[in-house]
Amino acid sequence: MNLVHVLAAIAGLGVLMIVHETGHYLAARAFGMRVVKFSLGMAPILWRFQPKGSPTTFQIGAIPFFAYVQIAGMNPLEEIDPTDKESYANASLTGRIVTILAGSLANYLVASVFFLAAILISGEPRPTTVVTVLKDQPAAQAGMMDNDRVLEVEDIPVTNWDGFRAAVSKRPNQPTKLLIERKGERMTLTVTPAPTGENGAGLIGARTVFETVPVPLDKAFKLAVKMPPLVVYELVSGLAKVVTGKQKAELGGPAAIVKEGAKAMKNGVGDLLQFLGVLSANLAGFNLLPVPALDGGRLIFLGYEALSRRRPDAMVEAHVHLVGFVMLLALMVFVTWNDLFGQR
Repeated sequence: MNLVHVLAAIAGLGVLMIVHETGHYLAARAFGMRVVKFSLGMAPILWRFQPKGSPTTFQIGAIPFFAYVQIAGMNPLEEIDPTDKESYANASLTGRIVTILAGSLANYLVASVFFLAAILISGEPRPTTVVTVLKDQPAAQAGMMDNDRVLEVEDIPVTNWDGFRAAVSKRPNQPTKLLIERKGERMTLTVTPAPTGENGAGLIGARTVFETVPVPLDKAFKLAVKMPPLVVYELVSGLAKVVTGKQKAELGGPAAIVKEGAKAMKNGVGDLLQFLGVLSANLAGFNLLPVPALDGGRLIFLGYEALSRRRPDAMVEAHVHLVGFVMLLALMVFVTWNDLFGQR
């Protein structure tokens, strides 16, 4: 991994943030709302530009990993002129809902574009029995290493990832013999799956390494459309398992994302595009979670308005979003610190 890989990963993350905010921007403008700022990064401001005749100031801030569009009248505590037709507060309920949804929709659609490009360049990704190993999990504790290929589980051959996963899941808390291949040499390891999977299924803390195979153009388009919903499903189901205590949370901040993106770039442009597709779909799903300060949290208030046919209390909404923002910011600082200075 070198500086070029890291910069490519940062640029890719920046593109996804721009895509998200462009979705909000275009929807707001389509419904006649005035966008005051379009910012990539936060203060101090390094560069700003306001096109002639445009109400919008485009700017780049020194603090990365943040982006936002400021729409006139969107702050619940902002003083609203009831005659201002370009204010978010005076826009139709449909316009406001579409504007909030548009950021995630943009990420979702662009995810398919990234997936299509990755498939056309590298081929269709398919899981193998070659693994990457998570720290402090049973596989790592048993001596398994990245790029080991699993050949047998308890003397029974496994030829695909689903077969390996099924064999391990049946043996929670049971010492399990694995025959692996490492750099052309075969060896036997004994690993004890932890009962941390769904319904107590055994997990060892290993992930598949995908291989790619060429596919025709029509199949590439179909796969590119099918992959974003699968990513979002995995996100939602994973969060549900964490909330219900069925799975341990694995948190990663911007630093971890850049690190993974740099590793993908090291493997080639196709892998980087695949990574950006997964990340873009995850951003789409994550931003629609019903959490204050996220788009999903704003949609909750808009849903209340749609059902009750009255605006929510501006003070309550503002404070809810403020608390949510502070909590998200604190979480980001925590995971970033852990990524940079935590146990390695």
